[in-house]
Amino acid sequence: MQHPQFKLLITNLAFTAWLLAVAILLQQLATDHPVQWDMTQNGNNSLSDSTVNVLAQMPGKIKLTMFINENQGDMQQATRDFVATYQRYKPDIRLTFIDPEKQPEQARKANIRLNGEMLVDYGGRRERLSQLNEQAFTGLLLRMMRTRNQLVRYLDTHGEPSLEGNREHDLGKFGRQLRQNGFRLESMNLAQTPKIPIDTSILILTQPQINLFPGEIEKLLHYVAGGGNLLWLVDFGPLHGLERMAENLDILLTPGIVIDPAAEEMNLPATWALGANYPPHVITQNFNLTTTFPLARSIDWEESDAWHRIPLAEVAPRGWLSHNIPEDKPYFNSTQDVPGPITIALTLQRNINDREQRIAIVGSSLFLANAYSGNGGNLDLGVSMVNWLGHEEIFISPRLRPVKDDTVTLSKTDLGIINGSLLVALPMLLISVGAVLWWRNLRHAQK
Repeated sequence: MQHPQFKLLITNLAFTAWLLAVAILLQQLATDHPVQWDMTQNGNNSLSDSTVNVLAQMPGKIKLTMFINENQGDMQQATRDFVATYQRYKPDIRLTFIDPEKQPEQARKANIRLNGEMLVDYGGRRERLSQLNEQAFTGLLLRMMRTRNQLVRYLDTHGEPSLEGNREHDLGKFGRQLRQNGFRLESMNLAQTPKIPIDTSILILTQPQINLFPGEIEKLLHYVAGGGNLLWLVDFGPLHGLERMAENLDILLTPGIVIDPAAEEMNLPATWALGANYPPHVITQNFNLTTTFPLARSIDWEESDAWHRIPLAEVAPRGWLSHNIPEDKPYFNSTQDVPGPITIALTLQRNINDREQRIAIVGSSLFLANAYSGNGGNLDLGVSMVNWLGHEEIFISPRLRPVKDDTVTLSKTDLGIINGSLLVALPMLLISVGAVLWWRNLRHAQK
């Protein structure tokens, strides 16, 4: 008969062997099939759906070359970790480090100006990247993806908001977002231009503060008649000559501004219309962000066969169109006001000159103004409209998410405590507990 101590030893050895086998199997599975969870509030350690969509549409290799001193190991590791998040979706991204001090000739040929600067090569094109984050890197990839170098022109000689201005009513943030997405921007003076140049991919027309000359209106109408794509941001107030543009497009601009009780319920002015109901359209496909339209006006139309029209945004289902900006608490006047819902954004399409012409009209330029463009999905919607106008639907997606999580910075002492706890104290505790249990079992077996 076997001794009890020998049986216990065999049992313990078998259990240990089984535990080691399971650990080895789990380690092999983790190596062959890595799985990662991002538990940060805003997914800071994973990529947004927008970036994943961009990577899925990029055939071919991406070559990354970072020029950085070898003694900056922490920065190199941070770069490897950042690029690894992209490599999970596109494994053919290659990262190389070059020390500009040890290989100055390569740095000189690449015209490297900053330590830590990265060169990105894709599809025969090269771009520079000096700031390493998802917004900057994915924006650069978007620019490299675009096969067409589209030129967006806008008017700014009649007091219109500027797409490169920094005043509250300017559209500078919107303009910068368009540049980041690969569009070129250029202002235009119609009084000094015989006609709108043929290389204009999209014309952005905002609210003038003074009357346009009749000749300028003719040039705009000629551009539309010839099939030009147009984004028209029309505000509450005088049109200063653009009435002819509305007539030409069979658009009815009913006087008044939208009053939205839902905005008041969100502690916003009632004159801010909240966009949450988007009729089916390529621009708003999978778009689930709320937008805000300050001092919005109604966009209506006369039925005709000249254009195919699709409403883009409907607001204020419990609100109304008021003829005046309310000074006190707004109320519905049944004899003057128009009950909601109100259409404030509209797209028009038609086939002309063997191609499809596209126009988008929004009853508020303020929704893309610097003071308001950061609200909800305003910039997302604006950029998506321009992508649609430029016939590049593949780029229509929500922009990269903002960062919400705060960065946690640990000192060397904190790291030492954590490492000591996990690598020394915890294993020793487990060994001690195991030894005590083994000793108790041994004593029990001897009895």
